Amino acid sequence: MENYDKTKEEKKKKLTLPDAYVILFGILLIAAILTYIIPAGSFERETTDGNTSIIVPNSYEQIEQQPASFIEVFRAIQEGLIGGAGLIFLVLIIGGTFAVIESTGAIDTLIMKTINKTRNKEWLLIIIVASLFSIFGGLGIIVNAVIAFIPIGIILARAMKMDAIVGVSIIYLGAYSGFAIGFLDPLTTGFAQQIAQLPLFSGIGYRITIYLTVLAASITYICWYANKVKKNPERSILRENRFPKYNDKSMDNVSSVLTTTHKLTLALLVIGIGTYVYGVFQLGWSTNEMAAVFIAVAAGTAIISRMGANKMVEEFMNGAKGVVYGALIIGMARSIVVLLENGQILDTIVQAMAIVLEPFSNVMGAIAMFIGNGLFNLIVSSGSGQAAIVMPIMTPLADLMEIPRQVAVQAYSMGDGFTNIITPLSGVLMANLAIAGIPWTKWIKFALPLVLIWYAIGCIYLVIAVLINWGPM
Repeated sequence: MENYDKTKEEKKKKLTLPDAYVILFGILLIAAILTYIIPAGSFERETTDGNTSIIVPNSYEQIEQQPASFIEVFRAIQEGLIGGAGLIFLVLIIGGTFAVIESTGAIDTLIMKTINKTRNKEWLLIIIVASLFSIFGGLGIIVNAVIAFIPIGIILARAMKMDAIVGVSIIYLGAYSGFAIGFLDPLTTGFAQQIAQLPLFSGIGYRITIYLTVLAASITYICWYANKVKKNPERSILRENRFPKYNDKSMDNVSSVLTTTHKLTLALLVIGIGTYVYGVFQLGWSTNEMAAVFIAVAAGTAIISRMGANKMVEEFMNGAKGVVYGALIIGMARSIVVLLENGQILDTIVQAMAIVLEPFSNVMGAIAMFIGNGLFNLIVSSGSGQAAIVMPIMTPLADLMEIPRQVAVQAYSMGDGFTNIITPLSGVLMANLAIAGIPWTKWIKFALPLVLIWYAIGCIYLVIAVLINWGPM
């Protein structure tokens, strides 16, 4: 019997999925090999009025091969960490700041108060929160900034006795349900329409229809999983470790009465986030200013709660320590893009996409554009960056294939947005998982079916759009 148990344990160890770092390093090695196999090439680029560099169609030329050397493979990791430093330190600062805020009990108390007011209506709470964030995502207000709200989603899920995956999903998948469609996002849809020479935010009626369908599917999927976990916690993908960063805490004894300190702390957090949102739209702020705002919020919280400077530093460091694993993985993911860019093979991949798409009919061409953009997004996960690379190619290609340019824009937008929630090269995704303590290998098991559902919805709407000759509206 003992030998049988030992054999069973050994088999279990063999079936264990590799760590996310191992997976990313494997992809890095594949990228290095590709720099020897895929011909190096480059498009000419021109600068737009907004100082954004875009590709000049039909300007692709092969250049001298620039394969990655042994040392360059490992140097790319360092360059990736340096290139992703802004996002890496933002994650560490947010982790530290929320640890300081949580030590006051303000967020836990607010969540319990909300739960008590919506007793037996948890699904309504999920619908409201996910819908709100989806609107922010569709407007382009919350993209990278979604990271700041993940701790709140985790605490909310913990109070509802679900798991960390539900907490991330309510916030992140809610926001990206809107971002993937980008009905009023100036940096994705707006920029792509500018390149395609379409009126700004034209076609919004049809786009909102797609958005509502995607949002409904997302909320239904989240509620289905949440209900499964609530009924039987053992069915959680995270198994017994449902809240990796919070398992030592219980919400059972948390009061639902907000004290003056709690109210002032929460008010400071709201003011901080509001200040950042204002700065984004009025002052051109980015992740550096967001980090500065959260440092100020941490310091202000310490003053309001009278916890003392040393105690604040202790709480901050404990919070930052908890997200180091995921913060550094952002740099690891970025290193792969660094290697591909240095090897000059990204433009070759785009050129190959254009050649493959050309023979398709207009309906199949639209679907192929959609799938092609999704695959390309696994490498380049920046929305505006991908638009600058692919839209100058897809626009004339759409004209040749008799595909409305509006369809080409939407194929890019959904291709970019849908695979964002699974690609390990997305700094935002890896940051969210880091804050929640969810391994990427566990997340992919949850998120992949939803991506397939999104793709089915996207294909249906793109086919209809081609058949109705969807143009500027």
